[in-house]
Amino acid sequence: MEGPLSGRKVLVLAEDLYEELELWYPAFRLQEEGAEVIVAGPEAKEYKGKHGYPARAEADVRKLSAEDFDAVIIPGGYAPDHLRRHEAVLSLVRDAFHRGSVVAAICHGPWVAISAGIVKGKRATCYYSIRDDLTNAGAEYVDAEVVHDGNLITSRQPADLPEFCKEVIAALLRVPSRV
Repeated sequence: MEGPLSGRKVLVLAEDLYEELELWYPAFRLQEEGAEVIVAGPEAKEYKGKHGYPARAEADVRKLSAEDFDAVIIPGGYAPDHLRRHEAVLSLVRDAFHRGSVVAAICHGPWVAISAGIVKGKRATCYYSIRDDLTNAGAEYVDAEVVHDGNLITSRQPADLPEFCKEVIAALLRVPSRV
C-alpha cells in the first residue's frame, strides 16, 4: 500500500500472551500509512494473545538484522516477560536503538527495553505496575500518554494507542528510510 511511510520497514515483536490491541492497532496503522510491517518472534510460529487471538510470526528474530528495520514496536501484555528471555530479541532491540531506529514500547513493552539496556538516562512511561522497574533501570518515569525521548517512544496502556501511533508515525516521517 502506498502512503507517507512507503519504503519504511517496521518490525512488530510477538510472543505468547501479547496484548492484542497493542500489537494489531500499530501494525494496521503503520500499514495504512504505507509501511511494510513484519511480525516476528523468538520463532516463526503462531503466538496466542491474552484473549486468545493468534498472531503468526512471519520471521524468527534470530534470522533478522536491526539494519533492515526503521522501527521496532514492542507490544505489551505479558509477552514482554517472555521476549526479554531471548538474547536474540534483546540484541536486535539494542542494535536498532543504537543505530537510531525508532524503538517504541507500550504497556509492559518497556520490560524488553529495560533488559536490552537502552532506558538509562531516558524519559519514559509504562504500565503503572512496572514503573519501579523502569526507574530502577535508570529512566525518568513520566506519567503521560506518550513519551518521546530521542528514538525511544513509550506509552502506558491500550487507551494511549492513538497518541502512541501518531508519535511513531511522526517519528518515522522525520527520518529518511534506512532500508
